[in-house]
Amino acid sequence: MDEAKSGIVSDIAERVFAGRWIAGPYVKDAMNVALRFNANCIGAIINYLGEALSEKKEISYTIDIYSSLIGSIISKSADSQISIKPTQIGLDISYQYAKKNYLKLASAARKKGVFVWLDMEESSKVDDTIRLYYSALKFGNVGICIQSYLRRSEEDITRIASSGGIIRLVKGAYTEPEEVAYGDRAEVTRNYYRLMQILFTNSRKFMIATHDMPIIKRALILNKKYHREIEFAMLNGIRNMDALYLARKGNAVRIYIPFGPSWLKYSIRRLREAGHASLVARSLFSRQRI
Repeated sequence: MDEAKSGIVSDIAERVFAGRWIAGPYVKDAMNVALRFNANCIGAIINYLGEALSEKKEISYTIDIYSSLIGSIISKSADSQISIKPTQIGLDISYQYAKKNYLKLASAARKKGVFVWLDMEESSKVDDTIRLYYSALKFGNVGICIQSYLRRSEEDITRIASSGGIIRLVKGAYTEPEEVAYGDRAEVTRNYYRLMQILFTNSRKFMIATHDMPIIKRALILNKKYHREIEFAMLNGIRNMDALYLARKGNAVRIYIPFGPSWLKYSIRRLREAGHASLVARSLFSRQRI
């Protein structure tokens, strides 16, 4: 394929795939999308795309982007949180280096009143990610993502909940060996229900992040019994109208908004996500309106 044709294919892919789910390359693009959702009573969680960074210069640039994002959230009075990945702040270099960067960002965000989520990556990163989270937990204003497809998550979620941590429960989007992760969609969903019950039983505040409407309906029923402070979260461009419906019914809802130039790896993982390939594909052809 010559360069001209390659460029056309890349441009089409960016418009069709990335354009549906990703705000754009810049902080201002993420803020525009966040404010559009805010106008519809929906909060945002903004993530700068990138992972597995091994160059300190690139990591430093990423931290600067998040610092700029925090400033923009405050200047625009946006209802937005941020979410960072451990390997984009240095975990692949060393735990101590990542910890320094994480605490720097968490402290800066805390001073501005911006909540910080720590995303979860592959199973090999879970222990260090939880350690990172505990390093900032005592200061507050931070949460961590836990994935229901991992077999270890019941133990992790019970321990974090008992420590007063705030959890965002997701299904998970990485390819893992059978010994550490459930490979069957039904098993992942059943474990999600189990973990959600643990949260309702043991946590005051947490987030249910899923596009699975039966899970959401079950959470709404459970909350009539437990009266917890829960939020629902979905990915931008997947089921925006369902998010709007939930918000109009008086539920706290947030949309996860990725931005940045590294869109391709993210888009491919969304398409491969266990049990969600058809949902993601359908989202390309459905009107999202907001």
